[in-house]
Amino acid sequence: MWDVIRVENLHRHFGGFRAVDGASLEIAKGSITGLVGPNGAGKTTLFNVIAGALPPTSGQVFMDGEDITGLPPHELFHKGLLRTFQIAHEFSSMSCRENLMMVPGGQSGEVLWNTWFGRKRIADEERALRAKADEVLEFLTISHLADHPAGAISGGQKKLLELGRTMMVDAKIVFLDEVGAGVNRTLLMTIADTIIRLNKERGYTFCVIEHDMDFIGKICDPVIVMAEGKKLAEGTLDEIKANEQVIEAYLGTGLKNKDAVG
Repeated sequence: MWDVIRVENLHRHFGGFRAVDGASLEIAKGSITGLVGPNGAGKTTLFNVIAGALPPTSGQVFMDGEDITGLPPHELFHKGLLRTFQIAHEFSSMSCRENLMMVPGGQSGEVLWNTWFGRKRIADEERALRAKADEVLEFLTISHLADHPAGAISGGQKKLLELGRTMMVDAKIVFLDEVGAGVNRTLLMTIADTIIRLNKERGYTFCVIEHDMDFIGKICDPVIVMAEGKKLAEGTLDEIKANEQVIEAYLGTGLKNKDAVG
C-alpha cells in the first residue's frame, strides 16, 4: 500500500495556542485509520487543516504525492477528499433521496442556459442521479427512508446519509469526525459495517476520529494517537492500549487501568 495522505510537520496556531504542533503522519491507501487522543489533542483541527477548512500556520499536506496544502474544500472535493462532521449537515426539508442527488457538482441544471435549451439533458441527468441515489440508499439499508425529509430521521440515520453523500462522487479518502456521536449502539454497528463494506467492496480509504474504542477496534487498523498537537504513537489497538506513553497522555497513571484508554 502507498500513502493517500502524508502530513509533514504540520502546525496550526491560534494566537499563542498550538492546536496542531508539528504533526507528521501517513494514511495508507486502502486503510481504515483511527485517529484517537485526549480531548484537546488537536484531532479535529488536524482534520480541518487537511480538508481545507483552516489554513496551516506551517507544514505541508500531500495527497497521492501532490502538495494540497491550503487548497479550499471545494477543490479537494473534486480531487476525491471528503469530510463528514460530528453534527450531520443535511438539507432538512428535502428528502433523503434529494439530499444525495444534490451532491455531484457540475450538473447541467445549474446553468441557466440549459434550463431553457437543454431540458432533455437535464432530465436524463436527473434520472441517472435518482437511480444512483436509490442504489446508495439500498446499499446503506435505508431505502425505506428515500422520501422522508432528512431533518426527520434519527441522528444515526443522518450519519448513514452522510456516508451516502460520499458514495455519490468518486471519493478517494473520507475523513469521519466522531461518526458515533449521539448514535445508539445498534445503529453504530450498522455504520461500522457500512464503513467496512465501503472499504472492502469499493476501495474507500478512511480516517476516523472516534472516542468509542469498541468502534475503533471493530473497524480500524492502524490506530494513530495524538497528544498535544502531534502524533504520539501508532499501531494496532492492542499495541496502543499497552503503550505507556499513550496511557500517560490519557490518564497520567502509568500502566494502571490501561484498558480504560479512550
